[in-house]
Amino acid sequence: MASITLKSFTGLRQQSTPDQTSFISHVPSSLSLPHRRTSLRVTASRASPNLANRKLRVAVIGGGPAGGAAAETLAQGGIETILIERKMDNCKPCGGAIPLCMVGEFNLPLDIIDRRVTKMKMISPSNIAVDIGRTLKEHEYIGMVRREVLDQYLRERAEKSGATVINGLFLKMDLPESWDTPYVLHYTEYDGKTGATGQKKTMEVDAVIGADGANSRVAKSIGAGDYDYAIAFQERIRIPDDKMTYYEDLAEMYVGDDVSPDFYGWVFPKCDHVAVGTGTVTHKGDIKKFQLATRNRAKDKILGGKIIRVEAHPIPEHPRPRRLSKRVALVGDAAGYVTKCSGEGIYFAAKSGRMCAEAIVEGSQNGKKMIDESDLRKYLEKWDKTYLPTYRVLDVLQKVFYRSNPAREAFVEMCGDEYVQKMTFDSYLYKRVAPGSPLEDLKLAVNTIGSVFRANALRREIEKLNV
Repeated sequence: MASITLKSFTGLRQQSTPDQTSFISHVPSSLSLPHRRTSLRVTASRASPNLANRKLRVAVIGGGPAGGAAAETLAQGGIETILIERKMDNCKPCGGAIPLCMVGEFNLPLDIIDRRVTKMKMISPSNIAVDIGRTLKEHEYIGMVRREVLDQYLRERAEKSGATVINGLFLKMDLPESWDTPYVLHYTEYDGKTGATGQKKTMEVDAVIGADGANSRVAKSIGAGDYDYAIAFQERIRIPDDKMTYYEDLAEMYVGDDVSPDFYGWVFPKCDHVAVGTGTVTHKGDIKKFQLATRNRAKDKILGGKIIRVEAHPIPEHPRPRRLSKRVALVGDAAGYVTKCSGEGIYFAAKSGRMCAEAIVEGSQNGKKMIDESDLRKYLEKWDKTYLPTYRVLDVLQKVFYRSNPAREAFVEMCGDEYVQKMTFDSYLYKRVAPGSPLEDLKLAVNTIGSVFRANALRREIEKLNV
């Protein structure tokens, strides 16, 4: 078995006094990193041991948005960075929607955005459609991307920043016996020379970022615990040009027991096709039935289409019980960063990868010093303070409005309110809590209650007709 070892691991070993059992790095919480990280300068703890004649070495497992963003930030911050990704052309069954703020924050070129969606239709169980997007300003839109395009772009950018990208499958990790010994990664590298079987190798690193998705092997290595997950199923369908014109800047979302008992179905436009999909947590065995129902709900608009790709993948429903251990941290889907109700994950994946990497750069003084769990905990504390409230609110919304068809009818009716649209889009596009109006909030509450009553009345009338 081939192996890759650190240039010198002697810098990780220091003599300790009898009462010295660990080291803790202290970085002022007021320290902020510049938006451009081409030359990061930060302060690490005096207690952090210096690394002898080498840089801190970090492995990023997984090359999606979380892994790509993490690897780029690490490399720019002076860290020796290795990114391991098995499927370089991975096409995750993902709606592919990204908020406007991500384009600016991550300097994404416009040519990787397939469509700029400015209109959405929310379609109720009784096929009542509500148009959404009236409050968008002229420059505002929701970006639609293909994951294989976005992921490759972020990996290539990380590589240009100095990261080493390996086409390989992470297998397992040997945990260090003490605070100053390395993690030993076992992986299979596919270099095009050894055939489909690849070559088994090992690698020693100082720290690990697990960005390897819902089935994270890094998470299992540190005993991160299980979580509920949804199954997402998606078909890419190439439809006639006249049908594609309809979806040029439009996305559709379908709700109802037929398309999903606890989520929604979608039709999202891509470059030359549409992505049609759905998901569920509670009835995974019926996912194909829900997918068929989603296609049937949109059948007139995708008539004559040809399925060109079928995709399925687990999607986490809430953060893992444990997201870090010593010098290992989880980000993106591996950490469970997908919102309920909306199912959004791309932005939060990339953001968590960047935030985790920033904490490592900060704690290591640009790769000059060793880090420990206290450095990585700064990432978690910042993440939870910034985004956990959003996850909790969307969790409540899913429980309230996705529990029955009457509740979904009320939800769709509520989405027609311009105040709701403005609050929703401002929060989504810019990832900040939009300030509300107490009077409008009260009116919204009254209208929502009225919508629920009307929806229940409609359900009773439909039941009578069915009898």
